[in-house]
This record gives sequence, structure tokens and C-alpha cells, in this order.
Amino acid sequence: MMLKKALILVLSVSLLTLSGLSTSVASPRGGGGGHGSGGTDDLVPLSGDEITGLLFMREEEKVARDSYITLGGIWKLTIFANIAESEQNHMDAIGKLIDKYDLEDPVIPGVGEYADHHLQDLYDALMLWGGQSMMDGLYVGAAIEETDIVDIQHEIELADHADIISTYQALMCGSRNHLRAFVRQIEDNGGTYTPGADYFPDSDIYFWDLAHTEMERDCKTAD
Repeated sequence: MMLKKALILVLSVSLLTLSGLSTSVASPRGGGGGHGSGGTDDLVPLSGDEITGLLFMREEEKVARDSYITLGGIWKLTIFANIAESEQNHMDAIGKLIDKYDLEDPVIPGVGEYADHHLQDLYDALMLWGGQSMMDGLYVGAAIEETDIVDIQHEIELADHADIISTYQALMCGSRNHLRAFVRQIEDNGGTYTPGADYFPDSDIYFWDLAHTEMERDCKTAD
């Protein structure tokens, strides 16, 4: 139990630090649409925040994909293979924007390999936790999706371009469904879902309620 608590802290602090967040993260409840009312024209150059956000989210989605590939190999649960495929779709969606705006892709080949040592440490910590038991692997999945939802909402709030905002919104929809799927597996296998770190006020209530709502069917291509 202490290992689990310690690694939840590592996960939350590491990802919040990597994405440049403070401890006062905006709640994803509102689902805001960025700085502008509908996003700016594609010809307008990206802001520094938008560039940083795209590069960060590309690698964060890789951490999720790689984690599920590895955990699927250990525990042989279909959910890991299914969501790993979905995370690849998320990576591809961000990759298209990176190509469109002629940015340098930060991803390096290889499952569990990262140029950023913070991400490497994070992945290693997640696998240490998730390798303890099948249930811990499912808890890792839920923790990753919680953090993904918070980070995507943060990037939406910083974005101006309509194509970036719409892509993030699709990814957010997919991540909400992933969280629901992991929580159902946890509870079907006799476990108890307890949301992780205090991402924002009452985040534990928000995520518990979210995890027990129906799956969304309109996540577009980023499922």
C-alpha cells in the first residue's frame, strides 16, 4: 500500500511538473475552448504555449501507450491491448499536428524509451507499480488517464488554434472513456477505485463521478 501511495505521488508530481503546471490546476469540468472563442485561423503562427503543449502531449500519450503495451504483456488482459491501440491513435492525432506545423517530433523509437529523463523515470516508476499485481496494473491505467484528462484540459485552456483545440477535445473524450473502462475492470475484479492526487479542489469527487458515468460514443477519431 505504501508503494502504491508513493508511486501515485510520483505520477502526479512528475506529470504536473513536466507539463509546467502548478498545483492549482483548472478543473476539466468546464471543458473550455482555449483563449479564443472558436480558435484562430490555421495561418496564424503557433504560440509558444501551443508548441510546448503539442510536444509534451505527444510524449505523454507515448508514456500511456508504452505502459499499456508492457502491462498487457505481463498480465494478458485485453483492456491493455485495446487501450494501447487507442493511445496510438492519440499519438497519431498529435503527430499530424506536429507535421502540419513543421515541428520536430520529440518521440524516439522503442517501447519505454524516452529522451527526457523525467519521462523515463516516470515510465519506470509506473512499471514498478503496475508489475506488482494485475490489480496494480489496472490502478496504473486509471492513474494515467486521470492525469491525462487534467493535462489535456490545461492545454485546451492555453490553445488558440481551432484544430489543436478540437484534437485535444477528442483526446479528452477518449481519455474519459479509458478511465471508465479501467475503473470497471478494477471493480469487476473486486478492487476499489480511489482517485489519485488532488489535481484541483474536489478532484476526487469529480473523477469518481466521471468514472461511473456511461461511455461516450462521439469521440471522433481519437477514441
